[in-house]
Amino acid sequence: MAGRLHPWSRYVAIGDSFTEGIGDPEPGVPGGHRGWADRVAEVLDGATSDFAYANLAVRGKLMQQILDDQVEPALELRPDLITISAGGNDVIRPGTDPDDIAARFERAIERLRSDGATVVLFTGVDVGFSPVFRSIRGKVAIYNENLRAIASRHDCIVADQWSLQAIQDPRMWAPDRLHLNALGHHEVARMVLAALNVENDLKPLQPEPLPSVRWREARSEDLVWAREYLVPWVLRRIRHQSSGDHITAKRPTAGPLRLDVEAALDADDVK
Repeated sequence: MAGRLHPWSRYVAIGDSFTEGIGDPEPGVPGGHRGWADRVAEVLDGATSDFAYANLAVRGKLMQQILDDQVEPALELRPDLITISAGGNDVIRPGTDPDDIAARFERAIERLRSDGATVVLFTGVDVGFSPVFRSIRGKVAIYNENLRAIASRHDCIVADQWSLQAIQDPRMWAPDRLHLNALGHHEVARMVLAALNVENDLKPLQPEPLPSVRWREARSEDLVWAREYLVPWVLRRIRHQSSGDHITAKRPTAGPLRLDVEAALDADDVK
């Protein structure tokens, strides 16, 4: 591709499971999950010959853990583009204060912007469509308003998940109802690229109307979900455990993306 279609050559993504790509399994890539950040990096990589990408996100991490473990390592990689999504795991916990979470988030943004990198931050999803999380919709909205103000004060780009109606669809979510699936991650990647004003060939998804589900079938699905996902999540909270315990970043250093893509293709050829 002739010419540079964007100004960035070194992209670092930090955050939790959302940025790690959980829900979008791809055994051939580092960490075994692809996700929206990988998809964005793939597009950015195609527009320049010297692009490098690192992803420091780890599932289950709270705001303070992301600040303590990822911000400085990210800056050490000298990125000119940083995406950060943090606070979601804090917001969904009972008794947490979205204003306090946002205040700590702003300290991270101040640090990340200190070297002049472009910083993209994410609003939370409008969870009104979800019976499980509908009760915290107002809390998410308060957090989002704080994030918009932070972005304005520090000249950041906002990737607005709240207004992304495409992912307000159960078919965009993994069976655990906490993480986006491949379709959802694809839509988020398209949103991020639009926020960055980067032209791309990713096509919008046009899901058909949801099939009707009978009441008995829906309740049966709810029981299975509660047993397989909700109960283990609650138990981890009680035990002060995280799904990210003993998990390391899937791309801890910034390097060429093409090598990973080629390795994944070679692995598919072997199969």
